[in-house]
Amino acid sequence: MKKYLMGIDNGGTMTKAAIFDVFGNEIATCVEKTPLIVPQAGWQERDMYAMWQATVNAIKKALAKSGVDSGDIIGVGCTGHGKGLYLWGKDGKPSYNAISSTDSRAEDIVKEWRASGIADEAKKRTLQRVLACQPAALLAWFKANKPEVLKNTRWIFEAKDYIRFMLTGEAFAEVTDYSGTSLMNLHTKQFDRELLRLYGVEEVFDMLPPLRYSYERCGAVTREAGELTGLKEGTPVSGGMFDIDACAIAMDVSSEDKLCVITGTWSINEYISETPVSPDSTTLNSLFCIPGYYLIEESSPTSAGNLEWIADTFIKGRLPESAGMSPYRYADMLVASLSPEQSDTLFLPFLYGTNAEGVRSSAFARLNNSYELKHLLRAVFEGVAFSHKSHVDKLLKLRKTLKAVRLAGGVARSPVWTRIFADVLALPVEVIGAKELGAFGSAMSAALCAGYYDDYRSAAKNMVNVLASIEPDVGSIGVYERKYRDYLKLIDALSNIF
Repeated sequence: MKKYLMGIDNGGTMTKAAIFDVFGNEIATCVEKTPLIVPQAGWQERDMYAMWQATVNAIKKALAKSGVDSGDIIGVGCTGHGKGLYLWGKDGKPSYNAISSTDSRAEDIVKEWRASGIADEAKKRTLQRVLACQPAALLAWFKANKPEVLKNTRWIFEAKDYIRFMLTGEAFAEVTDYSGTSLMNLHTKQFDRELLRLYGVEEVFDMLPPLRYSYERCGAVTREAGELTGLKEGTPVSGGMFDIDACAIAMDVSSEDKLCVITGTWSINEYISETPVSPDSTTLNSLFCIPGYYLIEESSPTSAGNLEWIADTFIKGRLPESAGMSPYRYADMLVASLSPEQSDTLFLPFLYGTNAEGVRSSAFARLNNSYELKHLLRAVFEGVAFSHKSHVDKLLKLRKTLKAVRLAGGVARSPVWTRIFADVLALPVEVIGAKELGAFGSAMSAALCAGYYDDYRSAAKNMVNVLASIEPDVGSIGVYERKYRDYLKLIDALSNIF
């Protein structure tokens, strides 16, 4: 009998269910959309029942697409976006809409905490800078603005922990996810009443579910959930993990000598360490899915998602009928038609946010009327790589030099963009085969939970495949070093304007 694993990934707007065999081969994937609710500027919410229904649909469709008997699935693992807030009521239903990780309603509370010293005091325990989108700040916001919501709340969940609760009926808080909430003491690896007291929300302590590790069994699929999804009642469900952990372990970042770069809407750059680093405005610590390790992360919303807007605005609907290719393949072709020396146009990839002090929006620079779409697209490809480089350079100051960078996400599906990354970073780039990294990593946690593999290193060794390794081109490194210096100068210049 063949054995399979299911990974469920609840991102900011998309829910994915994927089935893998125990050797890491993807059998089937289904994606469902969960719309954001925007009651007012800065508020980003989701209907929790709609999110559960999207998950149910994704699981059913993935099973149907795969042809796999649900009885052959030996475990289910969940992952999802970190931060945000999912509140379950004492009355057995959501006590409020889910709050997304892009919500900013608690910004004024965080500003007050920074001004008063509360944030600095908390950071000694959390090893991270408190953010407006974290549960710590959001819980304080609810206490100040909607206290009735907290009075009715039984459980404080993160995204994937809520979905696991709906599958199993059992409430748990998985360690990696909650370590990014500013509610945990990362030294003791436990929830901390003193932290809650600092924030003024000590009363929520008993609303925090029992902590579990990613590979631990956290219940099994209930009869009701099985009837809805098609999963077999009694199928074990693992703790799962924070999506940044899932992506890292799906790229076999299981030892300190590896660093991974994930290119989606967000630029995620991370490695693991037995010791935490001093947190600052962009460098964060959380607990990794392998016990004993911290995940050291540099991130910003400045990655491949920029190309989606560019493609929608400048390419879709304008492709020649004879092209016979997707907008992204067309972009690859245009960028490949220019060498790095043939365009000096610069692009700041800040359409969805920034990792640069003082700059609030995106920009093109050094254009003239001889330039064409291919020059703009090359600037976009290079600008995204430069933004990742700014993060990777910060990480390299904190650790030993790397032999290679592991790459996944949208960039990894483009040979020309992957080449640019290798040349900009001046390091070999290894491309990972898995497409749905979050679901894949959570499926690996299910493999441990089911007892198929003993630990994550063993699972990664047997499940993760490196498709290609791209060496940097010595002749291009110097060109990109000059462009990168100009990119940083442009950021400095625009910071005076913005």
